[in-house]
This record gives sequence, C-alpha cells and structure tokens, in this order.
Amino acid sequence: MTVTPNLHVSLIGAPTDIGAGARGASMGPEALRVANIVEILKGQGLDVLDSGNLFGPANPWLPPVNGYRHLFEVAAWNQSVHDAVYHELQSGRLPILMGGDHCLGIGSISAVARHCRDIGKKLRIIWLDAHADFNTNTLTPSGNVHGMPVACLCGYGPPELTGIGGHTPAISSTWVKQIGIRSVDLGEKHLVYQEGLDVFDMRFIDEVGMRGTMQAALADLDEDTHLHVSFDVDFLDAELAPGVGTTVLGGPTYREAQLCMEMIADTGLMASLDIVELNPALDVRNQTAHVAVDLVGSLFGKSTLMRRPQRIAG
Repeated sequence: MTVTPNLHVSLIGAPTDIGAGARGASMGPEALRVANIVEILKGQGLDVLDSGNLFGPANPWLPPVNGYRHLFEVAAWNQSVHDAVYHELQSGRLPILMGGDHCLGIGSISAVARHCRDIGKKLRIIWLDAHADFNTNTLTPSGNVHGMPVACLCGYGPPELTGIGGHTPAISSTWVKQIGIRSVDLGEKHLVYQEGLDVFDMRFIDEVGMRGTMQAALADLDEDTHLHVSFDVDFLDAELAPGVGTTVLGGPTYREAQLCMEMIADTGLMASLDIVELNPALDVRNQTAHVAVDLVGSLFGKSTLMRRPQRIAG
C-alpha cells in the first residue's frame, strides 16, 4: 500500500529555554524562520501555516528544587505545546514544533500520543539526539528537565509532566527508537538498560552504517503508523552544528544525517515533528539553523533525484 503524506503543515514556535542549562534556545524559532524554513517547506509543495509563537512563563534561572529546575514553568510551557500540537492534529494538519529546548517534547509527544489513541493509530517515535534524555530527579546531575523528556513520557516523573495529555504513561518505551546517542549519564545508563530502550548509538552506526541503522529503526512501520520525529539539533556532529547548548563530538556527518532524513521521508509516514535545542547565541552566522532547515527539507522529500513513494507492506 502506498502512503500519501500530509501536505498541510503548521509551524508552532515555542521560544523558551526553560528546561535547558544554557540560555539562548528561546531564540530558536526565529533563527529557523530567518533560515527560510517556510520557503524551504513551500518549495516541497507543502501548504505551510506559520501560527506564530506560543507564550509562557519567563525563565527564572533558579537552582533545582527536589531535583527539578523550574518545574512549574516547564509544566506550563508543555501544557501550551500539548494544546497547540493537539489542535493542529485534530485539524488534519502536520504540526512542526519549533523549540525551544527538548523538555518541550513532553508536551508535543503527549499530544501526538493522545491523538493516536483518539484515532486508533500505532505511534512510533524516532528520537534524533546526542543524549538519551532518560534522567529522573534522583539521577540527574543538573536538574535540567531537557534531560528528562523520554523518561517523563514513559511515566518516570512528577504528575505535572507525566499526566499531560490525560494518560500516564503517555507512551511505551518500546515505541521509541533513539538514534545518534553518544552521551548518557552514569545513573541514566542503568535506567535505560532496565527499561529496554531501543538505542542505536554512535557505535551501532559506526558498525552497520546509517542505512542499516535506519532500516532497523523503521522496520516495524505499516500504513497505520503515526511516525513522530523529535529532532534535537545536537544529534549532529558538533563541527557541523555548533549552535546548541550541549555539543558532543562524534555525531553523524552531514551525509549520514541526510540519509537518515531521506529514509524517514521515504516511508511517507511522518505525521509530526519537533525541531529543538537550536541555540543561536552559540551559533556562527546562523550556520546551524541553515543546516537544520536543509535537513528538515529532506524529511519532507527534498532529494537529488525524483523518487517513487515507498510501498509499505500491509
């Protein structure tokens, strides 16, 4: 069966660094706009609606309380993200969350999971990141919630975060495929192992290549799958993408990242997207934003040659 992608996309800006350890991700949405994300997406034949930016509490820049920094503010931002993403999905549009830091994935994916429960679709999540983001308040060395979103979505966390979307846990860890991981905190490693999280780390990519990695990560998709991509820009090698708050050397190259995005696009199943952790304050002439937008274009089908839609078994 050939899958027809949704050609109606909505951009949702979430200008906050509330869950991060460095200031600046709040400028990410505007940097993506400056890098012509609207024009790039329209160039792929998409109907693009830029719905502007959400509003939420200012960053008080306080130390953690009970292992969480800014829990009230993080919950408020994620509720706003949830409501906006869920509204676009209900309207039949493909939401693109422009962060902002990766704590916002809690609200975004909670909304996607709620939508999938509504319509009876299978959810799969491709988590492109240098980090596993599976910390808890007792494991975290920093208290920054951008290191906790996957754990919160899987039910490890306070009810203010695990209950967004009305279902705890919002997702099963078996729905998540993490790609590009190369930095996991010591205590976090044990929880990742205990939970059985499906992690394709950089060693795996080194050994089997990006093609083999993506074939494994996308193997259980079918026409009834809602595929969500959560793209943390620090997924990319630090030399390629310096404009992030938590750079880690040894990430995917430009061509590896392009192949990753192109193989996701080939499925025709991507139905929601996060772009997070872009920090223009640490960038060089908006280089990272331009690379990110270029890769997002590939997620929506930009390629060197015209390619026929992939057929999904089922």
